[in-house]
Amino acid sequence: MSDRPIKPVWEEVSFQDIGLDARALVTRTDKNGIITFASKAYRELSCYSKSELVGRSHNIIRHPFMPKIVFKKMWEAIKTGKHFSGIVMNMRKDGKYYWVEVRIDAIDTSGNIISSLSSVGEGAVDKSSEEIAGYVAIRREPTRKEINESIKVYKKLKKQELEKKVFLNDREKEVMKVL
Repeated sequence: MSDRPIKPVWEEVSFQDIGLDARALVTRTDKNGIITFASKAYRELSCYSKSELVGRSHNIIRHPFMPKIVFKKMWEAIKTGKHFSGIVMNMRKDGKYYWVEVRIDAIDTSGNIISSLSSVGEGAVDKSSEEIAGYVAIRREPTRKEINESIKVYKKLKKQELEKKVFLNDREKEVMKVL
């Protein structure tokens, strides 16, 4: 598989489009975000094979439209053992995109979830990095309303992110066209 970036195709794919209906998509990663498991449903929707995913960074499916701040906040939460959930636009191997509502939790060496039940506020207790062996992410298809609300926020965040840059690469120029 080439490490050359995949060019985004601005065509959405839904869970139903590929016959997934309401099945959850599941991945597990190590502490550094390297995929150690990807469910069959996840592989079907992403168009990657098991061998193309396992051992690779989870950002292999990151869509260039997604603001970096979303992933910064995600890592800040999960590295301390806090639960994270959010709406994310992912990019398939063929360049098409799909939306997911993802819930990510820290796991121990036995695969048990050790994340705090709440992501902020009371009850959110930081875990030591020694306790965390990796992460499990479970995804569902978000509603159209959730997607539309996320698009509004992400367009604004991504535009702010790109406007700070002096030079844009080709992918970033492509994203700016849709903002």
